[in-house]
Amino acid sequence: MTALLDGLRDLGAGLSRFTERWVPDSWVICLMLTVVALGLAVFGAGVGLEAAVLAWGGGMWNLLELAMQFSIAIVAAHACVASRPVFHLLDRMARLPDPRRPLQAVALGAAFSLVTAYLNWAFCLVACALFVPFLCRRNPRADVRVLTAACFLGLGTVWHGGFSGSAPLILATPGNPLLAPATGSPVLSRLVPVTETLFAPFNVIYLIVIGAAGFAAVMAIHPRRDAMVLSEAETEAILPKPPPLPREVTTPAGRMDRLRVWTLLAAALIAYPLGHSMVTRGFGTSWTINAYNMVFLTAALVLHGRPDTFVRACREGVGAAWGIILQFPFYAGIFGVMNNTALGGWLGDLFASAATPRSYPLLVYVYSCLLNLFVPSAGSKWLIEAPYLLPAGSRLGVSEVTVVLAYMYGDSTTNLIQPFWAIPILAVTRLRFGDVVGYMFLVAVACALVTAAAMLIIPLDL
Repeated sequence: MTALLDGLRDLGAGLSRFTERWVPDSWVICLMLTVVALGLAVFGAGVGLEAAVLAWGGGMWNLLELAMQFSIAIVAAHACVASRPVFHLLDRMARLPDPRRPLQAVALGAAFSLVTAYLNWAFCLVACALFVPFLCRRNPRADVRVLTAACFLGLGTVWHGGFSGSAPLILATPGNPLLAPATGSPVLSRLVPVTETLFAPFNVIYLIVIGAAGFAAVMAIHPRRDAMVLSEAETEAILPKPPPLPREVTTPAGRMDRLRVWTLLAAALIAYPLGHSMVTRGFGTSWTINAYNMVFLTAALVLHGRPDTFVRACREGVGAAWGIILQFPFYAGIFGVMNNTALGGWLGDLFASAATPRSYPLLVYVYSCLLNLFVPSAGSKWLIEAPYLLPAGSRLGVSEVTVVLAYMYGDSTTNLIQPFWAIPILAVTRLRFGDVVGYMFLVAVACALVTAAAMLIIPLDL
């Protein structure tokens, strides 16, 4: 068994070296996919080159609303984590494990990652990156590589099936590009509320099973000896500093900037309409991308209490959203080619011919796993895949809900071996991706085996 684990770790490390050497920046990959989409449109679907390019240009600005919604999601989550109450909560939580039992620290990190990822992927990304140094300081015998893998667990297991799942939130949001594109034919015939996706019994059961499988895997990989631990000086060097206390102000403008009444007013103005919608329309039809953002904006306002610290935290959080801001127009262009030419239908026929109804969810899962290694953006990737995955599923008699669940699970699994999403936590711990990917690969293998089995029994008419 030890030899098998060592072999899998070496395989994971080899995969890391390959991706670091050969996989370029995500924006460059976006342009590569643009070339692929244009080539498939011309040489596969028989579209003229000029028509394909015009379709790309026509779609470029069609996802601005969605890009802003996802950007606000990242900013609001960062603002929550950057508040003093959350910072001190992380420090107190890190004291819970027995310092003599490193597995307790690993278990706490994994549990924290699973819970935060289910609530909000962006919150998980930032909060878990901050949590690792606290765990290292309070639990000096725990292996820092396994702690890092544990705190990354939620993004590779439960996040896309949780409250912030990009694909199901897009399907549930009125006026989304799949339901009402600016040009071309709609991909969806109706809104799909989250009660049919995120809260479908199959998804709920799957999240419990995959969370347990990932948790067991990360507990099993902690080395019994020769653990990589940080010295006290190394731990202090990576320990984040608490958010600064408000400075004294002497001007009327400065005093107005610190009045809590403004944040309370903003929180009330955001929360009341959301609460009214939940009561009058029900949670299933109210929980959309906008509702999700309203919850975390309200939480950030309440946690900070003062306008000046809230605005500062949001300003710092904008840096984390740059990838969405830059890349979404280019993915929108690919979506335009898919939806405004014959390419979407051609790819749909291709996928429908490559599978049977029973094997189609597994095909979607594997395809989503592989593409996620190159396009680590669940929302934009869904918009370029949905125009052919959903019609192909319809031709095979596989429901749109089943297809989106298979897509969601595949998009999550390979996050565990995707360097892009590991950047925040590696920046804090000062580890290389190659230091941790061998352990994360072991967890990814366990999760892939469990999910592949689930795809073979998933109902086709969810």
